[in-house]
Amino acid sequence: MTPPPPPDYAGKIVFVGQTVTGKADAGPTPRGAYSPLVLVHANVVNNLLQGDFARRVPDWLVWTAMIAVAYFCAWLAMRHSILLLALVFVLVGVIYSGVILWGWIGWSLWFPWVGPMLGFTVLEFILVGRRVWQEQKAKQEIKGMFGSYVSPDVVEKLINAGEPPHLGGIETEITAYFSDIQSFSSFSEKMPPNRLVELMNEYLTACTDIVQSEGGTLDKYIGDAVVAMFGAPAVQVDHAYHACLTTLRVQQCLEQLRSKWKGEGDKWPEIVWRMRSRIGLNTGRCIVGNMGSRTRFNYTMMGDDVNLAARMESGAKSWGVYTMCTEATKSACLVHGGDRIVFRPLGRIIVKGRAKVTQIHEVVGLKENIPDQTLECLGLFEQALNRFYDCDWSGAASLFGRCALLEPNRPGGENGISSNPSLVYLNMVEQYLKNPPAPDWDGVYVMSEK
Repeated sequence: MTPPPPPDYAGKIVFVGQTVTGKADAGPTPRGAYSPLVLVHANVVNNLLQGDFARRVPDWLVWTAMIAVAYFCAWLAMRHSILLLALVFVLVGVIYSGVILWGWIGWSLWFPWVGPMLGFTVLEFILVGRRVWQEQKAKQEIKGMFGSYVSPDVVEKLINAGEPPHLGGIETEITAYFSDIQSFSSFSEKMPPNRLVELMNEYLTACTDIVQSEGGTLDKYIGDAVVAMFGAPAVQVDHAYHACLTTLRVQQCLEQLRSKWKGEGDKWPEIVWRMRSRIGLNTGRCIVGNMGSRTRFNYTMMGDDVNLAARMESGAKSWGVYTMCTEATKSACLVHGGDRIVFRPLGRIIVKGRAKVTQIHEVVGLKENIPDQTLECLGLFEQALNRFYDCDWSGAASLFGRCALLEPNRPGGENGISSNPSLVYLNMVEQYLKNPPAPDWDGVYVMSEK
């Protein structure tokens, strides 16, 4: 007869198994690396009694969540940096692993891990690769758009800014630059086409290099003319100063080119030895951007202040100077460049097509490079100009006559110079001596030509 069970086992389920170390009925379990496997049976019965089963989360729920996350990451990839995308990838991995652990410990939920994480990793590589490709493409577009117009440093700034070129413009303050060769039509008449092209390539290369080295942007070439801007597309707070500095460097470079061409003997006609260029500047708010058709466009500038810069270039001839700017350019230059660059006031004018009075100035040169004679000339010229505005014609004529003898650019010889501001005002004084202006004359000169 079997003895009754001990009182402690009454109503219990008892499992009988081997627990002696070294027996075959042992193996790894969550409790340890070497546990009696009879415990597995005990765990199964406990799950049956408690109804505590491990439940697999439906695949459709997992993949729906992962697809939603994938769309979110794709949205991030289009609008934000690769670094943020990588950070989101790490964050999603950590959060998903935490959800798996929480679901298992608290609710006995089993989430798949390898499949979703592998899929998400592949997606991440695809998105990062696509973003890298897009950025490289944008860089190539920027280089293609601006590589020939601005210096490599400016191109690098545009690339780092991450602004791909697009059709349209923005309003911003810039300094517009226009230059033109004096009497260029005579060059075409006296030189064969191949020689003219060689000459212009050398001249335009030198001018463009200087413009770009000062942070300027080449807008276009119009025959012998150079059109450029300072202050766009890369922001340049001292654009007026660099534009003025560019004019001085271009004139100095042209002087060196004239000496070089003259030294090359019969290769060039004498007109080349006397080549001179006039430059006009104006500072103001203009529209800059990619303008044209949807299939072909150029980075350029538009606006009334751009037109005024062009008038400064064409009007320089009337005032006997080779570099002329507006009061706006001079004022902006003084703010950022101090008194390093010297200007000469030329007068007040109204250009054709405008009603507003414009104060104009000559960009004379760097203060440390100006001879004492030229400084004396500038001082006398300002006194003469005040006499002129006061209608003191004889006093103005006397002072302008003295200035004419001190002018750095005096006509004669092979220098190609035909006039200067002192001679221009002497001629105006002679006319006013014969035909005085109206009593309400305010000293403003109205230009009849563009």
